[in-house]
Amino acid sequence: MEGLNGMNAGWSERLRRNGFGWGLVLPSLLFLCLFTYYPMFKSFWLSFYEKNLATPEPLFVGFDNYANLLHDNVFMKVFSNNIWFAIGTVPTSLALAFLMALFADKAIKGRGLARLSFFYPNMIPMIAVANIWLFLYTPHFGLFARLASWIADQPVNLLGTPDTVMGALVIMMIWKEAGYFMIFYLAGMQQIPKDLYEAAAVSGVGTFTSIRRITIPLTMPTTLFVAVVAITNSFKLVDHLWIMTKGGPNNASNLLLYYIYESTFNFYDQGMAASMTVIMIVLLLLISSLQFFGWDRKIHYE
Repeated sequence: MEGLNGMNAGWSERLRRNGFGWGLVLPSLLFLCLFTYYPMFKSFWLSFYEKNLATPEPLFVGFDNYANLLHDNVFMKVFSNNIWFAIGTVPTSLALAFLMALFADKAIKGRGLARLSFFYPNMIPMIAVANIWLFLYTPHFGLFARLASWIADQPVNLLGTPDTVMGALVIMMIWKEAGYFMIFYLAGMQQIPKDLYEAAAVSGVGTFTSIRRITIPLTMPTTLFVAVVAITNSFKLVDHLWIMTKGGPNNASNLLLYYIYESTFNFYDQGMAASMTVIMIVLLLLISSLQFFGWDRKIHYE
C-alpha cells in the first residue's frame, strides 16, 4: 500500500512539473500555430483552388495552378531574379561579416566603436534604409548615381535600367545585413580557446595561416547557421522593393515575395499566390535540410 501511494505521489509530482512547463510553452505554441502553421496549411489548401475576382467561391482545380506557373513568364523571371539575388547577397554578406568580426575581435583600440559602426545599419528599419539608398541612387543628385555617371561619362539611372537595378539592390542588402551576421561570427570567434592561437604563434605560424587553419574551421557551425538565415532573408524581402522600384523596370528587380504580394493584393489572385507561397516554402525547407543534414555532419568538432 505504501509503495502504491509512493507511485501515485511520484506521478502527481511529475504531472505537476510537466503541467507547469506546458503552461509556460502554451502561449508561444498558440501564437506559432495561429501565425505560422495555420497560414502554411491554409496556403497549401488554397493552392489547389482557383480563387480570384472571377470566382467568388473557391473552385477546385488540382495542380492547375502549379502547371500554369511553369508557363508564366513573369513568375519564371521573378524566380530567376530571386536566385541571382541570393547568389549576389549571401556569399558576399557572409564573407564581409567574417572580416568585420575578425577586425572587431582583434582590434586593440576602438573595439566598441567598431562593433557599433558595423552593426548600426541593421538597427535602421528597412523602410528607412530603402529611402536612404533611394536618395543615393537618385539620378543627378545621389552620390552613387553621380559616381556611376562619372564612370560611364553619361547620365545613369541605376534603379531605372534593367542591367543595373539588381546590382544596386544587392549592394544595399549587403550593407544592411553584413553587420547583423557579424554579431554571430563575433560570438563564435570569442568561443575559440585562445590557447590555440598562442600555440600557433609559438610554433611560428603566421596570422593568415592561423585564420585559415583555426578561425575558419572552428567558426563553420556559425557559418552554417548564418547561411541558412541569409538564404531565408534573401527570399522574404518585400518592403524595399515597394519603396524603391515596385519590381521594375519590366520586372528586372521583382522578387518572389513581392510578386506574391502583388498577386494577392493587386491582382486578387489568391490561388496563384498560394501556389507560389508553397513553392517558396518548399524551396527554403529543401535548402535548409540539405545544409543541416549534409553540411552539419562535417563541421562540428567534439
